[in-house]
Amino acid sequence: MARLKPLPQIWPKVWIVSDARNDAALARALERLPRGSGLIFRHYHLDPAERRARFAQVKRLARTGGHWIALAGDVRCARRWGADAAYGAPGLVARGPAMPRLMPVHSLREIRCARRADALLLSPVFPTRSHPGGKALGPLRFRLIAARADRPVIALGGMDERKARRLNWPRWAAIDAFLR
Repeated sequence: MARLKPLPQIWPKVWIVSDARNDAALARALERLPRGSGLIFRHYHLDPAERRARFAQVKRLARTGGHWIALAGDVRCARRWGADAAYGAPGLVARGPAMPRLMPVHSLREIRCARRADALLLSPVFPTRSHPGGKALGPLRFRLIAARADRPVIALGGMDERKARRLNWPRWAAIDAFLR
């Protein structure tokens, strides 16, 4: 079965990962992003009907900026809702029709398990508010693990524009960086 949208030759460089914390700033953040950036729509805090309605609103905003939108959830749901990609753990997005898949990983072992992923979000690069006290990979370990991946790697975890420049990595994603 054909993909809804061809895989990008170069995945978006900047991604917003949405949740309850950045929902109020999402419209403003999408407007400020460079054209062709990406959004991973999670919004797990909403009940299913509210989540679908909010996805439709955010999708319209994303399309206006020429942005990609990935839905956290299974591939069939992502296709039904008109997302460009599905996002989730291998067990969630490994099955289903052809569609770009993004998967979160935290180690080399998890990269090996994410065989159906088209791109990987490797985290946490730096300490995060999402996981206070959690151990971060740090720039060196991040680079060592990312170098072993055979797919595009998106840096996640404590990222913002300043840290992305420090890391000197072509693709990065954040939650809190877009609240400012």
